[in-house]
Amino acid sequence: MDAELEPVCSAKGCRREAAYEIRWNNPKIHPPERRKVWLACAEHRESLADFLDRRGFLREVAPFR
Repeated sequence: MDAELEPVCSAKGCRREAAYEIRWNNPKIHPPERRKVWLACAEHRESLADFLDRRGFLREVAPFR
């Protein structure tokens, strides 16, 4: 697979391989069943999930693939 197409962490500046899906939605603009996804490496899983959770957007965290 082309390195540019491999899934990487969504944290700013991080290029590590994604290990988790952080599923979220903004209830003010998204229907309840919609899920947006950020990818996270093991190092950034908690900080990205905490960021979304503080805003009430976090729905679930699951292993990637």
